[in-house]
Amino acid sequence: MGILDWLRKSSEPVLPERVSQAIRDQEDATERLIGWVQLTVVVTFGGLYFAAPKVFSEDVDFAPVPWALAIYLVLTVIRIVWAHKTRLPSWSLAVSVFFDMTLLMVLIWSFHLQYEQPASFYLKAPTLLYVFIFIALRALRFEARFVLLAGIAAAAGWGILILYVIKVDPVDTMITRDYVQYMTSNSILLGAEFDKIISILVVAVILAVALRRGRALLVRSVSEGLAAKELSRFFAPEIAAKITAADQGVAAGTGEMRQAAIVNLDMRGFTRMASQEEPSVVMGVLAEYQQRMVPLIQRHGGSIDKFMGDGIMATFGASAPSETFAADAMRALDDVAAASIRWHSEREAAGEYCPEINGSVATGQILFGAVGDETRLEYTVIGDAVNLSAKLEKFNKKAGTRLIADAETYHLALEQGYVPTNGDKRSLPAAEVDGISQPLDLVVVSD
Repeated sequence: MGILDWLRKSSEPVLPERVSQAIRDQEDATERLIGWVQLTVVVTFGGLYFAAPKVFSEDVDFAPVPWALAIYLVLTVIRIVWAHKTRLPSWSLAVSVFFDMTLLMVLIWSFHLQYEQPASFYLKAPTLLYVFIFIALRALRFEARFVLLAGIAAAAGWGILILYVIKVDPVDTMITRDYVQYMTSNSILLGAEFDKIISILVVAVILAVALRRGRALLVRSVSEGLAAKELSRFFAPEIAAKITAADQGVAAGTGEMRQAAIVNLDMRGFTRMASQEEPSVVMGVLAEYQQRMVPLIQRHGGSIDKFMGDGIMATFGASAPSETFAADAMRALDDVAAASIRWHSEREAAGEYCPEINGSVATGQILFGAVGDETRLEYTVIGDAVNLSAKLEKFNKKAGTRLIADAETYHLALEQGYVPTNGDKRSLPAAEVDGISQPLDLVVVSD
């Protein structure tokens, strides 16, 4: 394991593979972004160079800037293409850092040749500031190791340039202790040069520390994002969003009053089928039934409250207030009726048994909130409408119907903009529903 991998692994906890993969995807996207930023920088620098007047001697044959820009342009394009085709290995990123800094230092070193000046001349070049651009580019990846590597490479490169100035002419090292002489001549002040090295290293270290903290937040953000995505598979998306966006942790005993519609679906004859068929067949029918019905409920704004064997309980307007909860629930039942007919026909044509689907809807004021204890919480709904919907679903068998609603819910749905399919629904005379003290006027959604 290389030093760069060690630096990374030592600062990051062991993560689940799906989280690691999500972070790698983020890193790959960042590498592509870095490539495009580098391309923008080199094109901008090139444009400025060729547009600006040249001040060096016309007798100088060697002009290193165009060569450096051309080489950097070619390598940047290669990097972009590579990053778009596959994941860049760590060694290539390290080499890229080293090459960026080497190219910049060679370019700065060439200035004394270009302008026919002593070697110390290049130490005054403001081009050194580009070092911080290259270091900042590495910060886009949220990996401290590459920022540190860029800082160390830049500091080492500048140190080599200083050493070259001192050693190139043994007779005159160009060193001075006079600050004014340093500022007004080609003399060098070692303290000032060391300040530059220290500044480079300090900036790199500060960025690296910030990136370690930032990467920890990135890991946490990706983990929580994936957790929220997984959470939405176990809860309705609205409830998952409520849990993840809560300012404080969800606690049992908290709730809100809502006007809502409650839908219950069930398969008639499923229990008998479950006792006679192979488990794989039973679970296959159950999965097919849920895969067909759940999207219909969600399409109209319903939230799945729970699965109870072959039963599905859904709410409209409970997890989030709605002005059309009754109408949405009735539209969902219309879609359920049509889908159940198609499903029954398809399975009959294939010679397979298909249970009938019963359903009901009731509306009223409900309490929506969390129940359980600190080790196991569940969002649910409580109220008369919940009980009524469950009892109406069972009443279908007695009435010889498949989908049913109480008349109050039906008329409320009409007021909210519901338009019945195939004209008005058939009404039933006041009926005695088990567990309900008063006879109810009912409306048949589907026979």
